Amino acid sequence: MTRPVVPAVHVEPWHVRFDECTPDGTLRSSVYLRYLQAAAGIHSANAGYTRDWYAQAGLFWLVRTADLRILRPARVDETLHVSTEVIGFRRIWARRRSEVRREEGTLLAEAEIDWVMTSAATGRPARIPAELLERFPTPPADFDPGRVELAEPPADPAALVVDRRRVEPHEIDPMAHLNNAGYLDYIEAAVIAGGDEAALRRVPRRYRIEYLAPAEPGARLAGLAWRTVDGWAWRLRAESEVELARGLLSGG
Repeated sequence: MTRPVVPAVHVEPWHVRFDECTPDGTLRSSVYLRYLQAAAGIHSANAGYTRDWYAQAGLFWLVRTADLRILRPARVDETLHVSTEVIGFRRIWARRRSEVRREEGTLLAEAEIDWVMTSAATGRPARIPAELLERFPTPPADFDPGRVELAEPPADPAALVVDRRRVEPHEIDPMAHLNNAGYLDYIEAAVIAGGDEAALRRVPRRYRIEYLAPAEPGARLAGLAWRTVDGWAWRLRAESEVELARGLLSGG
């Protein structure tokens, strides 16, 4: 028997907690990504595709790119409505669009996130099962997967911010690697180290991140950040020099 399609848009209410906010009482940028990831998981589980289902199928989703625009700050103790919708499938790819709104409807943030279906056995991309394509009412979409292109960093070492760190236990998620939102925290740490904390309070602002390889528990990492015409560029490498992620922070 064919199972019915699921609602195209799922909206999840979220209460902004004290510990999710910065000293000025606004929601940390990375928490928006955590909300969007959680809403996507709930949308999938409501359709019957729980973590157990994926484990039995030998599949999982990995975030490949995130494009987040913060338009207005959310504040501590606000109740937010976080929406998620699959807007396109492409062989191994799925694109979700999300919005974060106040209860009265004001748009605070929006994002598009590209996910890649992955084989648990090989760690390589895998075709999206036909039944998932049938369950989600998504029109055909010939989208180009997101990319983050970086220019070469400045030759002057004084223009570079080097941020060395280790992946800590509290940063690891159930996939046993650094959660995708953690990379945004790393970008912001580098920007602060570069003396531009004000850039993290500007609105609108936009974060684009491309995830290239997972950062494993305990891995020693080196972040490199530098100023661009309209913000900051950032690159993350493992101790082995393997590039793990790249990102851009700019005006919205």
